[in-house]
Amino acid sequence: MPISPEKKMDLLVSLCKRRGFIYPGSEIYGGFANSWDYGPYGAQLKKNIKDAWWNRFVIGRDDMVGIETPIIMHPKVWEASGHVATFSDPLVDCKKCKHRFRADHLMEVNQGMLGRCPLCTGELTDIKNFNLLFKTSIGVTEDTSHIAYLRPETAGGMFVAWKNVRDSARKRLPFGIAQVGKAFRNEITPGNFIFRTREFDQMEIEYFVRPEDSARAFEEWLIAMKAWVKNILKLQDANVVYHEIADVDRAFYSTRTIDVEYTYPFGTKELYGLANRSDYDLSRHAEASDMDLRYVDSANGEKILPHIIEPTWGLDRTVLAVLSEHLDIDEVDTAEGEGTEPRMVLRLPPLLAPVKVAILPLQKKEELVSIAKKISASCREKGLAVEYDESGSIGKRYRRQDEVGTPWCVTVDFDSVTDGACTVRSRDSMEQVRMDVGEIAGWVEEKIKMN
Repeated sequence: MPISPEKKMDLLVSLCKRRGFIYPGSEIYGGFANSWDYGPYGAQLKKNIKDAWWNRFVIGRDDMVGIETPIIMHPKVWEASGHVATFSDPLVDCKKCKHRFRADHLMEVNQGMLGRCPLCTGELTDIKNFNLLFKTSIGVTEDTSHIAYLRPETAGGMFVAWKNVRDSARKRLPFGIAQVGKAFRNEITPGNFIFRTREFDQMEIEYFVRPEDSARAFEEWLIAMKAWVKNILKLQDANVVYHEIADVDRAFYSTRTIDVEYTYPFGTKELYGLANRSDYDLSRHAEASDMDLRYVDSANGEKILPHIIEPTWGLDRTVLAVLSEHLDIDEVDTAEGEGTEPRMVLRLPPLLAPVKVAILPLQKKEELVSIAKKISASCREKGLAVEYDESGSIGKRYRRQDEVGTPWCVTVDFDSVTDGACTVRSRDSMEQVRMDVGEIAGWVEEKIKMN
């Protein structure tokens, strides 16, 4: 059933709260601007995406290692990287209604012109820059000598840890360092649900290569990112844009940058990024720390300051893209067989779905419950996320599982007591087949691998 982008976004936000994917943060105190809690299904969906990424890009490769670095590091890390001096947004204030806006966003809407306040048409102030770093203090006193920062990206920790990883990991170029973790940016204009928040998760890789191999490595990572989007997230090609950033718009140190954009209900916005950062980061940290950060080739003793290819994935934006892509509304027959009714369904890829299979005894009868719990236990033994539900009509239980994205429902009925089989219902096709009780866990496991 076709729905407008605005309506889809409203339905998505409502579904996320109603079914336990994402709630407003600090809601009992009236909420806190752009703060969100991931509920039981949302936390599991987020973890499934993170695990799929880690398995694919770290465990699944022999040229990658994973690390975990602190959120609060030495402030000189961010001085050397340029964040303290230049990590800022251009802002303007309305002199009349006092609202604050990103100047670049207003100019984008007004075709390069700053214009007037979009809320009250009031006059805007001159553009001023606002640093996005979150400051904190280390120790018991609060003065400039104790200032530190919450990291604005996970990349900085990997650059600083490069020397230790280089010396201990016994990897030869090219190889990469991967990290998943929190980053913080004091955004002035966050919004669009979980798209832009002040606290977010990144999945990042810094891939170290010989300078002459950087162009080839960039293309290889572009292929890998496209495969992730298509084969794991199952995003339609029509909804994904690979935007080549022009020379005048790239960071000065980048020789090539591509923004991977997704068509969200509120517009086409950045999802991921891929950049060739040259040797900028290692050279800056080598200078600031007075450390030799060059790689020494064990075969010939050659010393190399590697170039870095950086593929970056926003984890929260991935959650939003996956939910947006796979939310669907279709028409199904009513339980009474009189006409049709709308059905909201999350057609999540089975690998990512927070619940893999729901076990539903038709009634709360001991003979049915005992069979259902045996099936549930066999599925859990295989590491499958199971939801057991014995309350309410079977139709309403199906609808609930459709809305949380569960690929398969297993119904235990009175025939199950005599024939040892159950009805397995597919979320997407709504087809129902009888299957032997002992085969269900293995069948679900295989179906997840196939999808």
